[in-house]
Amino acid sequence: MITTDFVPGSPCWLDLGAPDVRSAAAFYGAVLGWEYEPMGAMDGGMFRKDGKVVAGLGKLTEEGARPAWMIYYHVTDADAATRAVERAGGTVRVAPLDLDEWGRMAQYSDPLGGQFAVWQPGTDRGVELVDEPGSLCWTELYTSDAAAAKEFYGGVLGWRFSDMELPGGGGAYALITPAGLPEERMHGGLMEMPADHLSLANGRPYWHPVFAVADCDAAVAAVTGNGGTVQMGPQDVEGVGRLAVCLDPSNADFVLLAPSRTGG
Repeated sequence: MITTDFVPGSPCWLDLGAPDVRSAAAFYGAVLGWEYEPMGAMDGGMFRKDGKVVAGLGKLTEEGARPAWMIYYHVTDADAATRAVERAGGTVRVAPLDLDEWGRMAQYSDPLGGQFAVWQPGTDRGVELVDEPGSLCWTELYTSDAAAAKEFYGGVLGWRFSDMELPGGGGAYALITPAGLPEERMHGGLMEMPADHLSLANGRPYWHPVFAVADCDAAVAAVTGNGGTVQMGPQDVEGVGRLAVCLDPSNADFVLLAPSRTGG
């Protein structure tokens, strides 16, 4: 489970790069019950759920970039994380950068092109609500090389992995837990699939967030009723819950999950 007592390697922040900030705010408000709070003159701001910050939203400005969620992982030293990324064969997309007193961030690509980020907190530790309906409850990587991903992220973020066999001979799903913590604190997973199944990112790996919802079917109806699409589901997964893989109107991907009582 994801918690807000962030430890090294745990997800602590996420933001969406969208071509139309106003439309994205309206979509996620309808699907997840989020309230959008603009930040001054910036073309972006914060999403809140029940008054608590759950994500960020900004204008997509990078040339050639696709609309997507960026997931940030907690680190104690963004510069050290950057050196670890470079040693492990990754690419620095945004060098460590101070955001006033809030904290220090950097963005990277793993050796196969999967994009992620780190956050070294200052006064801002990260999101304020997780693992509740309308908030982040899991992070997930689709990659064409699970072994390479495990080696890279294990070295950079200290993660440990445990494989779970998927039903129906669907291969293995690797569960991710921060270093030194019990499996109850696992926060994500990675799954290998052929590069031609990764068309959203032109064959490159990609991360996406999983948002908890109280009713998956109702949330999916809100997705399709507000211009989004469904790639898979809704379907029940034993021990996990009922889930659907979705795209917002700009094709940014995310998953909706109504967790079962015995898993999430």
